[in-house]
Amino acid sequence: MGDRTISEIVSDKTSSSWSDLWKLEDYWAIWSGFFILAIGLLIYLPSPPPAMKENIEKANNILTIESERAPFKTVEWFQAIDSKMKIKGTNQSFARSIATWLDKPHKWTYNPIGSFFLSIEAADTRNYKAQDKYKKALAFEREAIAIARASQKNASLSQYKDETLNTNARQDITTWRDAHWKTSNARKKTKTKPYNLPVHLIILCLGLAIFFGIGRRFMGHSLFRFCVGFTFVFGIGVLAYLASQQSAMKDLGIGYAAWAILFGLIISNTIGTPKWVLPAVQVEYYIKTGLVLLGAEILFSKIIQIGIPGIFVAWIVTPIVLVTTYWFGQKIVKIPSKTLNITISADMSVCGVSAAIATATACRVKKEELTLAVGLSLVFTSVMMIIMPLFIKAVGMTQILGGAWLGGTIDATGAVAAAGAFLGEKALYVAATIKMIQNVLIGVIAFCVALYWCMKVDKKTGETVGAWEIWHRFPKFVLGFITASIVFSSIYAILGADVGSAIVDNGVIRGLSKTIRGWLFCLAFASIGLATNFRELRGYFAGGKPLILYVFGQSLNLILTLIMAYISFYIIFPEITAGI
Repeated sequence: MGDRTISEIVSDKTSSSWSDLWKLEDYWAIWSGFFILAIGLLIYLPSPPPAMKENIEKANNILTIESERAPFKTVEWFQAIDSKMKIKGTNQSFARSIATWLDKPHKWTYNPIGSFFLSIEAADTRNYKAQDKYKKALAFEREAIAIARASQKNASLSQYKDETLNTNARQDITTWRDAHWKTSNARKKTKTKPYNLPVHLIILCLGLAIFFGIGRRFMGHSLFRFCVGFTFVFGIGVLAYLASQQSAMKDLGIGYAAWAILFGLIISNTIGTPKWVLPAVQVEYYIKTGLVLLGAEILFSKIIQIGIPGIFVAWIVTPIVLVTTYWFGQKIVKIPSKTLNITISADMSVCGVSAAIATATACRVKKEELTLAVGLSLVFTSVMMIIMPLFIKAVGMTQILGGAWLGGTIDATGAVAAAGAFLGEKALYVAATIKMIQNVLIGVIAFCVALYWCMKVDKKTGETVGAWEIWHRFPKFVLGFITASIVFSSIYAILGADVGSAIVDNGVIRGLSKTIRGWLFCLAFASIGLATNFRELRGYFAGGKPLILYVFGQSLNLILTLIMAYISFYIIFPEITAGI
């Protein structure tokens, strides 16, 4: 070994790095994610919605005229926006077929069987019952739009020079938009279609098992053993979705992630996870692939729509909270494990589980520590997504400020959307976009943690850390995450915002990759539970230090995000806020 030349050592490393491309999990996560995204592009790009360009052009002409006519967004302006939003690749028949084959258990109240089966008669009955609520919402919206049109006309008669009349028009149009939002939600419930999930779920299970099993085979593992174990993990995932769709649990915001971990923990800590299941308990393989798919959802053009205020909220507060929380854990709480400390700090400050996985890979955290960090995140997310919207409404906070606060503090993207929707259309838009901006930091944080761990934490006295060791530590799947974001942002930009929204955002992403990502995250959470033993976790709870750390960090996050959101949206950039 000592007689080998530097060139021979470098040659071996280079050879090894090339073979890593088809042998390492991180790279297979990239290839798997890219394959799914490529299939989505092949399906949706050649098949745009009928008369898409003509309808977009018509709506844009109206938007141009209305923007020049009044100093505020008119009723006609919003109606043109609504007409463009209906132009979606997912509205086409082939997209609905894809959605059927990727479907998950549906909402149920008393009988879980109804989550898997719904006859034509039952669907008709459900739609009939929903009609009453829809009619009431529609009647209220018609009254609201009539008032809005009258206020708008009054403002126009003064040639929009009377600011009082302009303000009244804005307020009445906002009231109508809220009514329109509720009507749209009520309308969706009148379009329930029959379903028969078991057959679709079996085929989906087999398809995913073979797809990911091929990757495991290239990594040197048995395809057959993986597929056999995968059926069990997938079954846990289905049960998790089933539990999360129970109406009471859904209202409480207890999502599939919490149930998947819980069911896995119950099995692993009672009868024990069967040995034949273990080959398919692949936490990182599933979630890394899911994170590559998540990268495609981060479109730069959407980030720009919120603009600098959103970047201030997401990119300034987040690093401050992360570093401060890590310092607090080391210096004040004195958490023995630095890896647990940084994982909790990243989980809480960036974007929950996704950031936790990326950070865990960078600093090589133990699976028990990752489970603990994820568990804390899920508990606090469930509580915050219920309490925060109620508090925001109670104090009369604006939708834009409330949405920014939600987007910068609630960990899970789905929970952010649900909480934002509770407040209204603007809050949902702002919250979801700021969370998207924050998600960009996943790759940055992973790189910084890998660099810090190599240069400081794991470095031995007198040792020189080279670029190779940093590269070895860096989670490679983050490159897939970043590449997917760049590629899809570029495609979106080339197509233009309107066409890109119809084909990319409401086609490839919402029609395929986002649904598959949900399944992959669910499988990852189930695997976390199946791989974790309570006895191994017990030591990490000593003195309640992880809980203290999380509460401190989240409290700091809540305070700083609210302050920064107010400063950014209402003091520094009020003109951007006025245009939202």
